[in-house]
Amino acid sequence: MPTTNLGLPQLAADQAQKHVTVNEGLALLDALVMPAVKTRSLSAPPASPNEGERWIIGASPTGLWASKAGQIAVWLSGAWTFLIPNAGWTIHVEDERLTLTWSDGAWRDRIVGTPNGGATRLVALEQELTLSGAYIDATTVVIADRMIVLAVASRTTQAITGATSYSVGVAGNTSQFGGSLGIALGSTNIGVIGPTAFYADTPVRVTAAGGNFTGGKVRLVLYALAFTAPNA
Repeated sequence: MPTTNLGLPQLAADQAQKHVTVNEGLALLDALVMPAVKTRSLSAPPASPNEGERWIIGASPTGLWASKAGQIAVWLSGAWTFLIPNAGWTIHVEDERLTLTWSDGAWRDRIVGTPNGGATRLVALEQELTLSGAYIDATTVVIADRMIVLAVASRTTQAITGATSYSVGVAGNTSQFGGSLGIALGSTNIGVIGPTAFYADTPVRVTAAGGNFTGGKVRLVLYALAFTAPNA
């Protein structure tokens, strides 16, 4: 009979080949202790997994992963092992740099939540912009409707030409997250503001000063709180 919480195999009295059971248990502990998965976006098994690699199975699994949505798939000794998560299991998703917790039957990135889906999440969105013209709006660093923004950080990742400085903000308030920012490679700013709510999807904007942008790149990171209404 496996253990109650982690499903680890246990030795039976007078069992032969005890090393087999012990090694199986150690392999499962290796998969479960301080775990990290490659991604949660796959619904079909990868073609060439490496020993010990793990994935959270996507919402519509196929092939050898069929009917295993949300489970942890581990490649062990040339075969798939599937781990069914229990409440409170925590896992790091490598491609998203995000930590998830299994709660109320799903993997969630919320800080706190309610039984009917209410949740608070801390969001960090990043995008590098190639600059041209008078301004450029981000397509990924977009403040979602009903987010509360804490800060937008910026870094000049390629020296800027054309402009003598730049600002980071939104349409109608173009320096909300910083003005007169440096155009030299490596210049940075953390545009901290008092927590501010937005009531429509709003892209972050980089605006040129002293002339239009003719070259250069800026990387932005948005830090915000996001909320979910109850689903029932």
